[in-house]
Amino acid sequence: MARTRRSTSSPAAAEDRPEESAADSPTATGLDLPARRRIVITGGAGFIGGRVVAALLERGDEGVALVRDRRRAAHLAELGAELVESDLSDLARLTRDLEAADGLVHAAGSYRVAIRKSERGAMWDANVGTTTRILDAAEAAGTPRIVYVSTVGVYGNTRETVVDETYRRDLAQGFLSWYDETKFGAHEVVEQRIRGGAAVVIALPSQVYGPGDHSQVGEWLRLASLGRLRAIALDDVGLGFVHVDDLAGGIVAALDRGRLGESYVLSGPTLRLRDVVAAAAAVNGHKPPRLRIPTAFLRVLAPAVTRLGPTNLREMISAGAGVTHWASPAKAERELGFRPRSVEHGLRDTFATL
Repeated sequence: MARTRRSTSSPAAAEDRPEESAADSPTATGLDLPARRRIVITGGAGFIGGRVVAALLERGDEGVALVRDRRRAAHLAELGAELVESDLSDLARLTRDLEAADGLVHAAGSYRVAIRKSERGAMWDANVGTTTRILDAAEAAGTPRIVYVSTVGVYGNTRETVVDETYRRDLAQGFLSWYDETKFGAHEVVEQRIRGGAAVVIALPSQVYGPGDHSQVGEWLRLASLGRLRAIALDDVGLGFVHVDDLAGGIVAALDRGRLGESYVLSGPTLRLRDVVAAAAAVNGHKPPRLRIPTAFLRVLAPAVTRLGPTNLREMISAGAGVTHWASPAKAERELGFRPRSVEHGLRDTFATL
């Protein structure tokens, strides 16, 4: 059983509440928002960023997606988004891109675990360097509201405790992966800027899933829903599972009425991976995989695989074996109208038609 620390995890977070989404909730009293806003989104071609762009366009805002390759974002152009090619490396160009913006959602970043040491520099720049440049550009351009998309992973291993936004990890325990370290570093940069007066709201997503999810977890869930997942490893990792459309709605709500300088956990129900895999299999009447690869066996393989293969298996084990990333969305529910659907509902929406 998960314990709760400094917050009470609302049972309503796991219920289906289709009557209202965070993006449809009324604007908070005291915020004078234009009827149609120009919002710049970094990572607009990505899994999360693309859904944020679509949510903004659907309600009538002007969405400007900064993307590396226009071809990857053609579907957003068809929806009416303005596409701007940018690798987010040129501060002067970023400043120009933000000069007419009413708001910014910074969702770009590198989200891989178990990378090789040779890839660490690129990930540090993608997460810490890019965030620093984006905030510098926003300050120079006078961008009035910014949402930074962080991760509940900045809390580290919560050790079966459901934490809230007041929680701080024990840095003496070290980091779980290079991704963990770089996202924590970027989060620290943002918090430093907030203390200096930057107009930033921090969104902290949990494990995201839904249509278009190409992550390892997403692939396991897809295969399980088809009855094709034969084996699974590290399935005792504990995550909060949030549907990508619910997350996008929460991010838009944070942009609309999140209190500047505040952080908001945007998590779905907190579960072990094995339970979500079983639920995905059940969507289409299948059974979960029978074979579970023991973590002890992976530890034996890790030195050779890490030395010879493309995957840092040691880091994968460190990041996943028995770790929990559990955090409560109660604050976002109260202040943003965030309404994450149940995992069963979300998995049906994602896989029932396969």
